[in-house]
Amino acid sequence: MRQLLHAPFDPACRFVRLALAEKGLVARLVETALGDATLAALNPAGTTPVLVDEPPTGGEISIAPAAAIAEYLEEAYRDPPLLPATSAGRAEARRLFHWFDGKFDAEVNALIVRKRIAGGGTGRRWGEPEPIRETADALAWHLDYLSYLVERRAFLAGDRLTIADLAGAAHLSVNDYFGLVPWADFPDVRQWYARLKSRPSMRPLLADRIDGAAPAPAYADLDF
Repeated sequence: MRQLLHAPFDPACRFVRLALAEKGLVARLVETALGDATLAALNPAGTTPVLVDEPPTGGEISIAPAAAIAEYLEEAYRDPPLLPATSAGRAEARRLFHWFDGKFDAEVNALIVRKRIAGGGTGRRWGEPEPIRETADALAWHLDYLSYLVERRAFLAGDRLTIADLAGAAHLSVNDYFGLVPWADFPDVRQWYARLKSRPSMRPLLADRIDGAAPAPAYADLDF
């Protein structure tokens, strides 16, 4: 059976869960800690997500990281497509996927949410202040850029849903869990995220919880 080794609140893992759901593919979710022996055997880098699949051509393979999984799913399971039909459109969707996977993760997620997740909701030592202002400034910069995109396009990379939207939803959902996203200041991005949030693929993510850290009140609210 298809399996996904994952961490529930890791944005890259969330992206793969969304991609699988949008493709209509079922996978057994295996929550896996870094350093796990099985994880190391399947992915020498020792990181999640790792997709274990039996492709239509036969055999069993393991695929990592998220970018490779996205490309594999698009080639092995073409319908529905999560990349545009044109080469320029595919390049734009991939660019924005890597924007979230690299730039957004380093400039936003690394400041608060990754520390909170690693620390069971707090992620900091007693008395150590969180960089609230720095995180707010970084988020505002990125949300301003996303506003620029969705003012001109139906979705982030063009006229239909792509891996860019799934990556954006995965990363923003983790920040939204902790109530860090100033949606009221960015109505166009809020409207875009509301459409993503209402898709069936998002429902399992919105049901995730961190022990000792309740979600923000509107985290799972579709009319937020």
